[in-house]
Amino acid sequence: MHPEALATLQQHLTIALAQPPAEARRLFHGRGRCWPGLEHVTVDWLQGVLLVSLFREPEAAQLDALRAVLLEISRGAEWQASGAHSLLLQHRYLPDSHMEQLLGEPVEEWTISENGLRYKLDLGTKQNNGLFLDMRYGRRWVQEQAQGLRVLNLFAYTCGFSVAAIAGGAEHVVNLDMARAALNRGRDNHRLNDHDMRKVSFLGHELFKSWGRVRKSGPYDLVIVDPPSFQKGSFALNRDYQKILRRLPELLTPTGRVLACINDPDTGPDFLIEGVAAEAPELVYLQRLENPPEFPDVSADSGLKALVFERVAQNGEKT
Repeated sequence: MHPEALATLQQHLTIALAQPPAEARRLFHGRGRCWPGLEHVTVDWLQGVLLVSLFREPEAAQLDALRAVLLEISRGAEWQASGAHSLLLQHRYLPDSHMEQLLGEPVEEWTISENGLRYKLDLGTKQNNGLFLDMRYGRRWVQEQAQGLRVLNLFAYTCGFSVAAIAGGAEHVVNLDMARAALNRGRDNHRLNDHDMRKVSFLGHELFKSWGRVRKSGPYDLVIVDPPSFQKGSFALNRDYQKILRRLPELLTPTGRVLACINDPDTGPDFLIEGVAAEAPELVYLQRLENPPEFPDVSADSGLKALVFERVAQNGEKT
């Protein structure tokens, strides 16, 4: 983070805060490698909370300079007019992802909105706050498609897709994740939106040991697969995604669809397209969802990949 890079960051944030988004949004996405010297910096607007995240440890002098720039921004007219009240600096490169409070009172839980829906975030206690903002268009797509569908949400985390699906009129959503605390936050998110909890199920299990439970609630009109790239002891992208792909046909209705996702910058969309063709030839590739414009990347293949597949008959016609 050389001085020119920090000046770029300051200018970018000052302009963004002059007209802050009405809902939660990323304001600066350095990880897309569009701004030299800022490749490991992201900044999120959480409706009053500005969250700056560092994904690599800077030199001490650079860290001090970053703090100084951020505090200078907080003294500007744009900050005051934006309604911002808290400035957080998260050190994601540390084992505990330490959250540093640069300005304002400590904030550990915070509620934000996206596409008219509300989500509760954890700030200062976990590496991830509870909602991945780059999946905004994915959640919107699910909400638009969900009317009357039975949905399976694998690797559900805090159930963002589930909240979107129920808001879109889904008949029922089954959420599976081995992290039961995350599913509890998913319950909170549904309750925040006054959803009928009889339409939502939660399975706190490890997927590869739970196919029977998953099939029991099926078949599903839509299966969402959004795994982490790596989760110690449970999932590795290159080893385990194919295991899921080959089981998809037995989970789907004859006209079912799949939203399959990858957020590994080193893995392109062909990994899924070719993987589905090999492991589940009953499914055909339909489209890749666009990523939000606030997540620019020098390579389209490095950003989030959210791909839609549909089940077809063996003769190539839709079933």
